[in-house]
Amino acid sequence: MKSIVPILTVVAAIVVIWYGAAVWMNSQWALDQAGRAEVELSFGELVTDTLSQERPRLPAPHQVVAELWDSTVGKSITSKRSLVFHGWITLSATLLGFAFGTGMGILLAVGIVHSRAMDMGVMPWAIASQTIPILAIAPMIIVVLSSLGVTGIIPKAIISAYLSFFPVVVGMVKGLRSPAHMDLDLMHTYSASRNQTFWKLRMPASMPYLFASLKVGIAAALVGTIVGELPTGAIRGLGARMLSGSYYGQTVQIWSALIAAAILAALLVGIIGIIQRNTLKRMGMAQ
Repeated sequence: MKSIVPILTVVAAIVVIWYGAAVWMNSQWALDQAGRAEVELSFGELVTDTLSQERPRLPAPHQVVAELWDSTVGKSITSKRSLVFHGWITLSATLLGFAFGTGMGILLAVGIVHSRAMDMGVMPWAIASQTIPILAIAPMIIVVLSSLGVTGIIPKAIISAYLSFFPVVVGMVKGLRSPAHMDLDLMHTYSASRNQTFWKLRMPASMPYLFASLKVGIAAALVGTIVGELPTGAIRGLGARMLSGSYYGQTVQIWSALIAAAILAALLVGIIGIIQRNTLKRMGMAQ
């Protein structure tokens, strides 16, 4: 119960600030309309109007919640107006990209730890790759792959993997190098081979670092998928939902898709957290 109170306090503060910002940002339109009609609005009428506009600059929380309810529970999951449908499209590309990025990140980390040449040659390039804005490289990847006949989920998954592999590389390199020299010397005393040292010492020691990087990586993978949906003119996915909302000025639709993406990211991170606790508990690591 004690852990819930701070969370609810922060949520309540965000909601209050959100409502205040909605009244402030939407008030100009209400005042302009009242001026054209040559009527004066009381403060209560102004607040009521700003929180019920059809296309507000900033939707009020209750408008976003209503849109979320209508586009999830109120629509069939096969409907193209359902956020569940669009969320599944985005989720499938995210999971594929995350799996590919995680696998590539772990392999690169193992090579970097065991090869000085890879440490000196690959790690700087991995760092430099993250300095390229994803908004700039995403259209290039999509255009190139489209010219090769590769469309659909694969281009989005590649962009997703591009963002998710780096946290895994950094986390795994740190984790694989975390055993103390005393532990490594002990394995050497036991005449353990490099493979035995890796599987019995380095890999178990890297697990907390791996799971921490996976939490960052899955969130980055989701961002990569959504970014990959934006420049393609896609009609499916949360990114496409945001894009169509911007085309038609449907700010409530945009915000509902944003909140849905945030909820999806929280669920994915939560699932990894559950796997982390169970895995480390079985390994005898305190969590």
